[in-house]
Amino acid sequence: MHIWKAAAVAAGFAGLVSAGNVRADGTVEVLHWWTSGGEAKAVGELKKAFEAEGGTWIDSPIAGGGGDAAMTALRARVVAGNPPTAVQLKGPGIQEWAKEGALNDVQDVAMKNNWDAVLPPVLANIMKYEGKYVAAPVNIHRVDWIWANPEALKAAGITAMPTTWEEFNADAEKLKAAGITPLAHGGQPWQDATLFEDVVLGVGGADFYRKALVELDQAALTSDTMVKSFDQLRKLRGYVDPNFSGRDWNLATAMVMRGEAGFQIMGDWAKGEFLAAGKVPGKDFLCAPTPGGGFVLNSDSFTFFKVKGADRIEGQKVLAGMIMSPDFQKTFNLAKGSIPARTDVPLDDFDACAKRSHADLLAAIKGNTLVPSMAHEMAVPRSVRGEFLDVVTAFFNSDMSSDDAVKQLAAAVKRAQQN
Repeated sequence: MHIWKAAAVAAGFAGLVSAGNVRADGTVEVLHWWTSGGEAKAVGELKKAFEAEGGTWIDSPIAGGGGDAAMTALRARVVAGNPPTAVQLKGPGIQEWAKEGALNDVQDVAMKNNWDAVLPPVLANIMKYEGKYVAAPVNIHRVDWIWANPEALKAAGITAMPTTWEEFNADAEKLKAAGITPLAHGGQPWQDATLFEDVVLGVGGADFYRKALVELDQAALTSDTMVKSFDQLRKLRGYVDPNFSGRDWNLATAMVMRGEAGFQIMGDWAKGEFLAAGKVPGKDFLCAPTPGGGFVLNSDSFTFFKVKGADRIEGQKVLAGMIMSPDFQKTFNLAKGSIPARTDVPLDDFDACAKRSHADLLAAIKGNTLVPSMAHEMAVPRSVRGEFLDVVTAFFNSDMSSDDAVKQLAAAVKRAQQN
């Protein structure tokens, strides 16, 4: 889903290794689904860094399905008693494997390096099981971003980025009147769900978001606020072009880049597309949070499975330390468009959008408005997330009423929880 600048990663990791900050020993087999060209090259640089310091890295990439194929392979490996050393895993999936007794903890590494002091509490809790770290986060992606083409906005007479949904709707009407597609969007379930959760945050606020999309509270799911959220999603549906169905997210970003569309609502991996095309934040494209005053968190992480052999257990600890080292966090996130999971990494070399993201992250931690992404597998189990995606996409692609959508969603979530 994300585009990386492999050359930047390579340069950064060369510095990390040559600086001698991390001493690697042991063996790791790493199962992941970063298999596209740039992704594969970038994960290869972590491999090189690990090996350059004396460790042995066995790469196990599995393509397809946003990780679905990798999870199927992982399940088979665990059942056979031969799990990988480290696995790319997210959100509640970490807790589910921990409950099955399948994970090793790296608590000694976390305590030695004081992870609790440098990670946002919401993210730290996702990485832990029964108080101990069983995973290490590599980044923080912000999901609730609006990206815009300043020339398109100017042509429509728009002088500032919208800060409320009412302002967004008014700006969208101006773009429409100017013959510009207001909202670039790809009609795929996860993209529809991304719009939906950003709308829920903007309409209901962080506390309501948590009640509905994290705690799955039936009163919240059936509330007037949820009806209003679907009403706003319906408005957004009216602002996309007729050819949106099945479009990949990066092609929607390209529409904004070319000025064919005014806005895109997408996580900060979209920024990687602008930067890769040589575009400058604040000049060639604009970034602003979607309405709501919160921060929707997405994060990639590696989880450590129960393995046998001292060299493999040592490899897990070394990899955990390397992932959470400030040098790695800086280099990785400069390449990926995200910001470091650690809140103490200096952002001097990061762009204006990343600095805004970091400042808003710290404010959200302080104000308790940092919420985990439902659409990006940080908030609820996969089975429940699937029900959200099904209902939201069905609503987006039909004339279903908001009242009916709310009833269907509440019933579907309840059903998923009972299974």
